[in-house]
Amino acid sequence: MYAIIGTDEGRVKEEAVRLHQELTGGNDDGFTHETIDGTADNSDGAFQICSQVVESLNTLPFFGGEKVVWLKSASFLVDDVTGRSERTQSGVEMLRECLAGGLGPGVVFLLSATGIDKRRAFWKFLQKHAEVRSYEKIDTSKEGWEEEVAGLVVGRAKDLGLQFEDDALELFVMLAGEATRQIGSELEKLDLYLGADRRLVSLDDVRKMVPMSRAGVVFEIGRALQVGDAARAIELIDQQLERGESAIGVMRASIIPTVRNLFMARVVADMGVRGGNYRAFAGALDALPEIQRAWLPQKKAGGVNAYPLFLSMQAASRFRLDGLRAVMESALKADQALVTTGLDHRLVLHRLVAQVSAAVKKR
Repeated sequence: MYAIIGTDEGRVKEEAVRLHQELTGGNDDGFTHETIDGTADNSDGAFQICSQVVESLNTLPFFGGEKVVWLKSASFLVDDVTGRSERTQSGVEMLRECLAGGLGPGVVFLLSATGIDKRRAFWKFLQKHAEVRSYEKIDTSKEGWEEEVAGLVVGRAKDLGLQFEDDALELFVMLAGEATRQIGSELEKLDLYLGADRRLVSLDDVRKMVPMSRAGVVFEIGRALQVGDAARAIELIDQQLERGESAIGVMRASIIPTVRNLFMARVVADMGVRGGNYRAFAGALDALPEIQRAWLPQKKAGGVNAYPLFLSMQAASRFRLDGLRAVMESALKADQALVTTGLDHRLVLHRLVAQVSAAVKKR
C-alpha cells in the first residue's frame, strides 16, 4: 500500500504518476491494472468510488501477476461537507476494512490526494500500514520561504539544463511563487524560449516570459529602489495605484521592507559580515554576538532570517549608512502622512522614491 498526499498539488500528481509507472513497469494495457478517478461531487459519489475501489482490490489480475489499483486524486478525504457526511464515512470505512483484511497476492493499492483529514481512522491506518509520502506546499507566510523556493527552482532548472543569473532567480521566485506546477510550467516556457544554444536565464528573459504577479510587482518596485531607478519605481507604483492597490499597501509591502533590509544589510556589512554565497553569509551572521543579532529580522522557528539581508547586500553597498538612516526617517514620515493626513497619496510615494534614489552614492 502506498499513499502520496500533500498540499502541493503539482508535486503530488508528478510523484503519483512516477510511482505508478514504477509499480506497473510502464505497461498499463487497461486490463491488468486499474485507475479510479477519486473526484467526488457529493457523498453518494464518494461512496460509489470507495465501492469501486474495493471491488477492484478484491478482483485478482486478469492475466495473473501483479495488479495496481490507483485511487487517483481522491477529493473526499478532507474535512469538508462531503468528507464529513455519514455516507462518505461509510464508504471510507468500507475501504479501510478491505485494506485491513489484507490484499490478494500481487495486488498493490496506490492512493493520491492533495488533502486528508488526519484526525480520521483512515489516515491513522495509512500511517501504520502504508508507505506514506507527503509533499506540502512551501508556506509563504513564514520567514525565509524565498530561500526554500529558490532551492526548488534551482533543482528543477538543473534537470532542464538551465542556470539562472542571481537577479533573474530572485525575480523568478517572486513571480512563479511556491506552487510546484506553476514553477514547472514557467521553467518549461523559459526552456523553449532560450532554445538549445542558450542555457543561462537572464533578468530580461524572466521579465519577458513570466507573468507579473502582485508579489512580482512588489519585488520589482523594491529592486528599482535599490538601484536608484526612480522612473521605474514610480511607473510600477502608478500602475498599482491605478489597479486599485492602496498607497499604504504599496508602502508596507514593498518600500518599507526594501529600505529596512538595505539599512540592516549596510549595518551588518560595516560590522564586517561578508560572504560570497548565502551559506557563508548566514554563518557569519550566526557568529555575531547575541546582542548584535537580536534586532535583525528573526525566523518564527528562531534564528536570524538571513535571506532578505543577503539579497540586499550588493545593493546596500550603493548607499552610505547615514543616507540610509535618513531614508528610514523619510519612510516613517511618509507612512505617517499616508495614515494621518489628507495629502495626495501618489505625491507622497513619488517624493519618497525621489529621496531614496537621491541617497544612492554617485560613482
